[in-house]
Amino acid sequence: MIDYRRFAIFAVPTGPLYDAGAAWLGWDSMGGTALPHPEIGLDAARLTERPRRYGFHGTVHAPFRLPADQTQQALQAAIATHSARMTPITIPDLALRSFGGFAAILPAAPCEALTTLAADTIRALDPFRAPLTPAEVARRNQPHLSPRQQELLMRWGYPHVLDEFRFHMTLTGRIGPDPDRTIAILADHFAIALPRPFTIPDLALMGEDDAGLFHLIARYPLGGT
Repeated sequence: MIDYRRFAIFAVPTGPLYDAGAAWLGWDSMGGTALPHPEIGLDAARLTERPRRYGFHGTVHAPFRLPADQTQQALQAAIATHSARMTPITIPDLALRSFGGFAAILPAAPCEALTTLAADTIRALDPFRAPLTPAEVARRNQPHLSPRQQELLMRWGYPHVLDEFRFHMTLTGRIGPDPDRTIAILADHFAIALPRPFTIPDLALMGEDDAGLFHLIARYPLGGT
């Protein structure tokens, strides 16, 4: 059994979208194996260096450490209870776009139900989040954060939550030169894999190993079905 150093709650798709995303990133978080990047005319190894270790996902609750008085078993029980109270989310359409300087797949239009799910999740699981260390605060408190995001960081351990949350499935780090070409190639590569509609039926508990790679631990159905 892996002794995970951090945990996270992700939405991890299945089927062709997951297969395409995992191959592009070069890491299969469900199987715990490295994958060869597809040959599509981009420097995938460079572009995916930053997001690779997280696997293909959309963040619901950003990575966190357990406090000393909590256990993985208690966390899993809490996630199961919380997920059973929620309902599956359906997003009519997905789009591949530039998002904050990197490429990502995100809802084509805002999804209030998904924002509510993420907010309810961070509130329900906050007892399982250890306070940020000074080093963690320094790493997450970037100069571009707004006063509201800094406030959220100090209260919830992450700046992009609640009213600052926007669901996305990251495909690259900073795109760099010729972003239009990068987005166009990726959009073409993922086009046939994007489900319409896209349903999130469960929450995935992820664990980070000593190498910094995230692995799927378990899935928890929304609505308990």
